[in-house]
Amino acid sequence: MRKFSKFMVLGAAMMAFVSCGGGATKSAEAQCEKECEAKECCLPVGVQLYSVRDDMAADFKGTLQKVKALGYDGVEFAGLFNNTPAEVNAMCKEIGLVPISAHVPLADMLADVDKVIADYKTIGCEYIVVPYVTEERRPGGELFLQMVDEIRAIGEKATAAGLTLLYHNHDFEFDKLENGQCGIDYLYENVPAEYLQTELDQCWVKYAGYEPVEYLQKYSGRSPVVHLKDFYKSGEQEGDPYALIGLNEDEKKENTAFEFRPVGYGIQDIPAIIEAAKAAGSKWLVVEQDQPSMGKTPIECAQTSIEYLKSLNK
Repeated sequence: MRKFSKFMVLGAAMMAFVSCGGGATKSAEAQCEKECEAKECCLPVGVQLYSVRDDMAADFKGTLQKVKALGYDGVEFAGLFNNTPAEVNAMCKEIGLVPISAHVPLADMLADVDKVIADYKTIGCEYIVVPYVTEERRPGGELFLQMVDEIRAIGEKATAAGLTLLYHNHDFEFDKLENGQCGIDYLYENVPAEYLQTELDQCWVKYAGYEPVEYLQKYSGRSPVVHLKDFYKSGEQEGDPYALIGLNEDEKKENTAFEFRPVGYGIQDIPAIIEAAKAAGSKWLVVEQDQPSMGKTPIECAQTSIEYLKSLNK
């Protein structure tokens, strides 16, 4: 594990935010913001609940309680597991977690965007996120340009309702179009910032061959939520990392060259990413680990990540 002493102030501010409760109410958030301002720098930390999806399926409320006990301030949803939006809202308030955002399949948004907006407003989320798109909607795919228009239309509705639409990238958005432009940049160029903000996944930016810090700088002022994701990669890539998260059923061979890691235990320069996120005006850091590693359970990986982030002030 790497430690970077120049980020001691950042770590202290993070711990100050954790200690102030990170509650789900506006007053709790305002109090945390006030205390953070006094510390010069502070970004609250949430966890993408996809990281602990099996735990969520087995015990939704109990897993939220565990996440809070680990020291996370908020959560990003990836399904409600048969709980109603009102029930989820009540759980977050009771436990003291901020419902930051939610990954919602694009197909669900296209089928009934009004319901999606209503559900996540009831929960108290500030953001809804397009988490992934199928091959035909990726750069170079036959429906890519249509997808850009679809996202703009969804973003217009979300903005009108008081929510903010985000787009969560993988690596394929960095594929080049015929004009030489990365697909991700075309998307953000053609959908105004008022209708679409970024949720830059730092693992996939790096995996695509780009520098996470540079992309945060590029979309400064447009990156309210940042996915902190670390990984390990040795030598030439063998196998498909998407097979690790069940998105490529055709790829079955063991992938020994790539694995997702707890934050701070991979190849990412996490302190530099945090500093860039601060400079970009980000409001939240969200830890995500698609698959556990290092012999740990998903909850243990989430614990290792938050402990690393807290350790930056030691």
